[in-house]
Amino acid sequence: MAFIQSILSFLRFNNKNWKAILLCVFAATIFWAFNSLNKHYSASINFPLAFDYDQENYIPVRPLPEQVKINVSGLGWELFRKSIGLKVLPLRIPLENPADVRKIVGASLPPLFSGQMEGLQINFILTDTLHIQVDPKTRRRVFVTVDSVEQYLRSGFGLSGSVTISPDTVWLEGPQSLVSSLPETLTIRPDFKNIDASVNERLEVDLFSNLIRVNPQTVTIRFPVSRMIQITDSVEVQVVNAASGLKTVPDISKIRYQYAIPEDQQNTSVSTQAILDLQGIGEGEHKLVPKLVNLPPFARHVVVDTLHISF
Repeated sequence: MAFIQSILSFLRFNNKNWKAILLCVFAATIFWAFNSLNKHYSASINFPLAFDYDQENYIPVRPLPEQVKINVSGLGWELFRKSIGLKVLPLRIPLENPADVRKIVGASLPPLFSGQMEGLQINFILTDTLHIQVDPKTRRRVFVTVDSVEQYLRSGFGLSGSVTISPDTVWLEGPQSLVSSLPETLTIRPDFKNIDASVNERLEVDLFSNLIRVNPQTVTIRFPVSRMIQITDSVEVQVVNAASGLKTVPDISKIRYQYAIPEDQQNTSVSTQAILDLQGIGEGEHKLVPKLVNLPPFARHVVVDTLHISF
C-alpha cells in the first residue's frame, strides 16, 4: 500500500515531474526512431515518372502515366524519404520512337531504373503495364463554314445577301490520329438568337480539344439581314414536252404565285418564268405545279397555283 502511495505521490501534478517525464518520452522516441530507421526494410512505394522523347515533333494523345509502384529494399531513412516524396527525382523512361510504343510491361523496367535509384534495391515492379499513346505532330489545313444561319433569324426576317467567312480556311496542328480524323470542312455553330439586323462578328473556331491548336483561332462571319415582305404576282405559263392530244385548258395560260423577299431586294429587276413540263404525263386528269425560274434573289416561301390538265 505504501508503494502505491509513493507512485501516486510521484505522479501527482507537479510541473517539474511532468517536464521530466515528457523529456524522457521524447528522448526514448527519438532513440527508437533513429535506431529503427538505420535498419533495412522492404516497402512498396509510388515513384514519379518522366518520359524522354522529342516533344517538338511528337505529342501525347492521352496523359502519360505519372507514377509507377515498385517494391524496394533499403535503409529506413531512404524508404521514409521516398515514401513522403522528399526530394524524389522522377524515374525517366526514354522513348526513341514514341509513335511505335503503345505499352511498356512492368517486368521490363528494373534494368532501366536500377541506375536511377541510389540507395535502394528493386525487388519487383508492382505496376503491371504502362499504357501510352504518343503520335507524330502533324499540320493540316481545313475549310470553315457556318451552320445554317436561317435558324438564328427572328421570325419575319431573312437573308438579303451571301454569308461570308474570313478567312475561310484554318490550320490545325496536333496528334496525327486526331487531326486526320477531322472532316475537310469544320462547321461553326454560333450562339446567335433572334437576329433582326446584319451580322459582322468574330467567332472562335473551337474543337473542344486542348490537344489540337487552331490557327487562326477566330474567323469573321458576315451576312446581311432584312425584314421579309410578301409579294403576289402572276406570270404566263410556258408548256414544254407536250404530247399530242392535249386538250386545251382555258386557265393554263397564266398562273399566280406568292413569295417572301427581303425588303431591301423588292425593287430588284427579274424576269420570272413558269414552266410546265409534261414529259412522261399519261392519259387522264392531272394536277400539276409549274416550276418557277428566275425568281428574285433570296426569295423564299414560294406558293404556286396548281393547274388541272387532261389528255
